[in-house]
Amino acid sequence: MPKVVAQKKDWLKLGYLLFSKEGIKGIVVENMAKTLNCNKSSFYWHFKSRAIFLQALIDYWIQTETNQIIELVEAQKTPQKKYHKFIELVFQHDPYLEFIFHLKRYAREHPKIQKLIEEVDQKRLDYTTGIFQELGFPKKESRRIASIFYKYLIGFHEIYREKAADKKYQKLVKEELAYILKRKI
Repeated sequence: MPKVVAQKKDWLKLGYLLFSKEGIKGIVVENMAKTLNCNKSSFYWHFKSRAIFLQALIDYWIQTETNQIIELVEAQKTPQKKYHKFIELVFQHDPYLEFIFHLKRYAREHPKIQKLIEEVDQKRLDYTTGIFQELGFPKKESRRIASIFYKYLIGFHEIYREKAADKKYQKLVKEELAYILKRKI
């Protein structure tokens, strides 16, 4: 019987899901190989080590949860459409929401990963600032709004992570953010 070799993307998708659910303890090569119905040698063919795999997972996270979102938002024609597409993409209820929370816990003992997370956070804040600037807010105000937006996003996901997604929750997000943006104290 020939060896079944899982593709690199298969390992990454499964690892991404497992890390999102269980953190680092979910990354057990033997168990992953069983799930993919292949030998664990397939894993080592693609990654050589668990550390290399973890770096590939982080790169995958950056690509799918930051770079890809920016690309999809930038494809929109107007600042308003960009804003609405941004809300639609970042306020999704999906099985990968916990990835960043587990990664931040893991990074406490890994300074290089902590630095990378900080760079991603900064890139996201800079991009969000740009969206609000395109909507007509001054730069300094856009930076503050972006910071509040990012914290709101994290809090929102924390509150709703264990609940079934209400079909109207993105509408609620837009309404709450619109209320905050109109209000001057």
